[in-house]
Amino acid sequence: MHIHILGICGTFMGGLAALAREAEHKVTGCDAGVYPPMSEQLRSLGIDLIEGFGAEQLDLNPDMFVIGNVVSRARLADGSPKFPLMEALLDAGLPYTSGPQWLAEHVLQGRHVLAVAGTHGKTTTTSMLAWVLESTGRHPGFLVGGVPMNFGVSARLGGGVQTRSSMAPVAGSVGAPFVIEADEYDTAFFDKRSKFVHYRPRTAVLNNLEFDHADIFDDLAAIERQFHHLVRTVPGSGRIVVNGLEESLARVLHQGCWSEVRSFGAAVSDFTARGEPQDFEVLFQGKRVGRVQWELTGVHNQLNALAAIAAAEHVGVAPADAAQALGNFQNVKRRMEMRGSARGITVYDDFAHHPTAMRTTVDGLRRKVGDSARILAIFEPRSNTMKLGSMKSQLPWSLEQANLAFCHAGGLGWDARAALTAMGSRALVADSIEELVRQVVAAARPGDHLLCMSNGSFGGVHQKLLAALGA
Repeated sequence: MHIHILGICGTFMGGLAALAREAEHKVTGCDAGVYPPMSEQLRSLGIDLIEGFGAEQLDLNPDMFVIGNVVSRARLADGSPKFPLMEALLDAGLPYTSGPQWLAEHVLQGRHVLAVAGTHGKTTTTSMLAWVLESTGRHPGFLVGGVPMNFGVSARLGGGVQTRSSMAPVAGSVGAPFVIEADEYDTAFFDKRSKFVHYRPRTAVLNNLEFDHADIFDDLAAIERQFHHLVRTVPGSGRIVVNGLEESLARVLHQGCWSEVRSFGAAVSDFTARGEPQDFEVLFQGKRVGRVQWELTGVHNQLNALAAIAAAEHVGVAPADAAQALGNFQNVKRRMEMRGSARGITVYDDFAHHPTAMRTTVDGLRRKVGDSARILAIFEPRSNTMKLGSMKSQLPWSLEQANLAFCHAGGLGWDARAALTAMGSRALVADSIEELVRQVVAAARPGDHLLCMSNGSFGGVHQKLLAALGA
């Protein structure tokens, strides 16, 4: 099959393209802003990339157009279509589908799908679960919205044979395992369901759930409804792994549940942790079944680990083996990734952008460096939700454990200085990256930890800080 992917440079669509090439399909694609590293990664796979969404791409005559959710029916100020290729293929009546739908039909069919959903921690937990299955000989396929450092790639088809253990038999098991990050964002302009309803998992992780994506969801109840749509797709022989600390997830399951449930996190959950996040025992219904010793920090990663262990058990991995495998887990790029140091000052990069994720990320670093070290939190409210200002009131709370906070406010439609007033002199706001770098460099001193948080490239602030500090 020849597929042409519209919006190929996004993390999800780029991963889909890699899977399609590995399955020996011909893949071409287009996007606005075709640039490294995704452009290089795709071209190295033999994928031809086209800049823009011109209607002339119909001449490629693919068997199927696969539409990313960056594509819409939007019009420019002059009335012309923003995506002429989409208009042209609609006019021509040519076949098209969404990325999640294509993936479900051509990759996931016949596999034991393990889907990881949640507002936070999807990428990390998906990577943990894939690594546990890899370490225990299951050679899983996976699609992750990031690059797990244990694998060095964001997607692969995998293979191997399902195995069982006496502790966790797999009822009605099908195919080899495939681990997928299950996003609640909508599928495409023509399919407003969450992406994850396409995946039909046999093992579903519900990691956490709070309000996000204010650009497409009106309230938390609307997201809970989408999560229940996912629950409805899990078979009776499947398993739902749920965070026992989340009232929102309890409400989701209260709407109806037809599968085995394994809980984690709360004192009365099936899987719990005893000890600090960097070294803890794993308990199953109060009995010690394993121990995790690793370099990761933060209670959030401890919970992610419990979720991965509970999910892996459903495909026959004993919790002790899963816990041991996590000891060699190297995390994901842009998850508390150390980017360098200069003058005794360390610079980190993290993908956190929702206030809760920012708070847990700062907490994780605080636990690592101790109370005496200074943390300078450097962030930009870049996600659609944060740009709308829906959660600006939570920012002081999210930054409580930071000694100083620096906000890049360029392009915001709300007053970041007013939102951070509660922090007093501990918070500074800059309208440009250059001004932000000057502020941070003026405040930083040897022994400080600079934590940069954004779901984008952040204007290369990490290297600019290191260069300015080293000067």
